[in-house]
Amino acid sequence: MNLGRTKDQAPPAPRPGTALAALAAAQFTVMLATSIVNVALPQIRAGVGLSDGGTTWVVNAYGLAFGALLLTGGRAGDLFGRRRVLTVGLALFAAASVAAGSAASPGVLIAARAVQGLGAAAIAPAALALTMDVFPPGPGRGRALGVWGAVSGAGGAGGVLLGGVLTQAWGWPWIFHSVALGAVLVLVAVVKLVPRAVGRGSGRFDLLGTVTVTLALTCLVWALTSARGTGWTDARVLGGLLGAVTLLAVFVLIERRRPHALMPPRLFTTGRVAAGNLLMALLGSVWIALFFFLPLYQQQVLGMDPLATGAGQLPLALANMLGAAAAPRVSQRIGVTATLTAALLTEAAGLLWLSRMSADGSYLVDVLGPSVLVGFGLSAAFVQLTALAVDGVPQHDAGLAGGLVNTTRQVGGAIGLAALATLAGSVTAHAATHQSHVAALTAGYRAAFAVSAAVLAATALLALPLTRAARRAPGAVPPHTATDPAPPGPARAADRSPAT
Repeated sequence: MNLGRTKDQAPPAPRPGTALAALAAAQFTVMLATSIVNVALPQIRAGVGLSDGGTTWVVNAYGLAFGALLLTGGRAGDLFGRRRVLTVGLALFAAASVAAGSAASPGVLIAARAVQGLGAAAIAPAALALTMDVFPPGPGRGRALGVWGAVSGAGGAGGVLLGGVLTQAWGWPWIFHSVALGAVLVLVAVVKLVPRAVGRGSGRFDLLGTVTVTLALTCLVWALTSARGTGWTDARVLGGLLGAVTLLAVFVLIERRRPHALMPPRLFTTGRVAAGNLLMALLGSVWIALFFFLPLYQQQVLGMDPLATGAGQLPLALANMLGAAAAPRVSQRIGVTATLTAALLTEAAGLLWLSRMSADGSYLVDVLGPSVLVGFGLSAAFVQLTALAVDGVPQHDAGLAGGLVNTTRQVGGAIGLAALATLAGSVTAHAATHQSHVAALTAGYRAAFAVSAAVLAATALLALPLTRAARRAPGAVPPHTATDPAPPGPARAADRSPAT
């Protein structure tokens, strides 16, 4: 008896679980590259001969290209095939990572980081849209987004850990070479495990709208990242902000008149996309800052080396994964509004605890406990907001919706980090006149974490009306995918959401 497959039979379709593993690994790689350089910046500066400004742009070049091109990457996936755009993005990402690890001059390193960001802008929205393709609305999608949230948060914390380990063991080039190897492995997994998606969307690529919004986002992110070093009143920063506002206004006018708009109005007809993106921008404003300030406190105040600093992020990463895994189950019981509010307040409590850190403190007293709270709340909130921002979106716009929610998180993060870094620097400069250097640094970090906690508390209050209004908005998803608890009665079981 021939148990093999005949030549006319198609190969077995990949299982959703294995496809999710490959797609989640792609998202993890993107998030890893965002934070893996933070611990190694002093070594990178010495190894390549970077100036103070050049060191900043090792981080900024990646974030600038990533944030400015996410919408373009998402729309390209919708029109030209998400799996194809994902594989091209991974290949570009891997090649740029090799170039960054081999760089011998500041210009080559910064350019390679920008190309890394370009690849990431293709990877993130395409991978999220493919996840939505593989998992239709229902319990499966909720669990998939839980995994997505876990790896997104774990990528940020894991980057700090891996960066510390590799820098101390083999030197800073290996933080980029390891990312390149990971991207190649993910590329192979995507090709083998992710089924070919539904196909290309209809319509044409909106080149004029794409160029306009990309330039606008470039001006905005550049101005915000530059403000951290030069201040908000610098003429270049003000010029960049003015250019961003002007170009965004032009973009809105262009999109209102184009039949194949990059940002079609139909994307916002469910009433959930706008709410999800606004809240995600606020969450992002403290997310990136967390992974910027916490390692600095561990190294500059507590005196931890890169390896110990990275290892100190493990509890946060584990809490992140637990929070993301629990979020879909909790939201089925109490609804998305209550789950999101509780998650935001949990993270706010952790950040408020961090704002009590001391100059003569310790990791166990000042970092461990709040890190667990922050990690748990951060991932649970991320899962709920991602689901909200893509829920009810037509399949042919899924890539754009994924690009939009990633853009708002990235741009929100740039705004938040610029503002919080300016605040921390001002507080440190003032405190340095009458305190030691370490005490002054601690005062700046405490101020940044205190404001972050206040922002998240305000976001939790804002989430109450926004998520409820989104659920009731005209064109919202049908009751069988809603996530808030239904009124008592026979329809309760049908109205209870399994989606998130």
